[in-house]
Amino acid sequence: MIILASQSASRKAMLEAAGVAFSAEAAGVDEDAVKAAMIAEGTDARRLADALAELKAVKVSRRHPTILVLGCDSTVAAEDGSLIDKAESREDSRTQLQNLRGTTHKLTSAAVVALGGEPIWRHVDTAKLTMRPFSDAFLDSYLDAEWPAIGGCVGGYRLEGLGAQLFSRIDGDHFTILGLPLLPLLDWLRVRGELLI
Repeated sequence: MIILASQSASRKAMLEAAGVAFSAEAAGVDEDAVKAAMIAEGTDARRLADALAELKAVKVSRRHPTILVLGCDSTVAAEDGSLIDKAESREDSRTQLQNLRGTTHKLTSAAVVALGGEPIWRHVDTAKLTMRPFSDAFLDSYLDAEWPAIGGCVGGYRLEGLGAQLFSRIDGDHFTILGLPLLPLLDWLRVRGELLI
């Protein structure tokens, strides 16, 4: 049994589908403040995802020191390296998707496991996603169908839904794109004896 330091529906669904026994508990981390501070220091998308995943795992692990706690986070960086955040409105999402249209961006997902309030395992993975040059008419129909569900998704898409139609090419692990590098986590849990080999 592990604790997922998140209420993310996609991460819960991945763990459940993979047969991992878990409970979920929100970490209660002020992500916006941490992001702002780290971005002001010049951090990149990879380090930000890793730091936020660790922060969540450690915070929940301090409440449950004898249980493995999994913290996760994902970041999206545009072609120029600038970080993209969750859209606050449909219009923000439209602007983000217009800016990503016809370009390749990077999505980084980090997973950190903590025990006794200390990180004991981590994995960070990055995928490259190329958006096709879709029309404004397609974009509007996409937002009609997907907003507000995509409001909580960095980049404004869910690959498990209509978001797949935004892309012409994807290089990287599907689970990483959904927000959790699942296969390395499963391997590590088997090595620890938490899952059958």
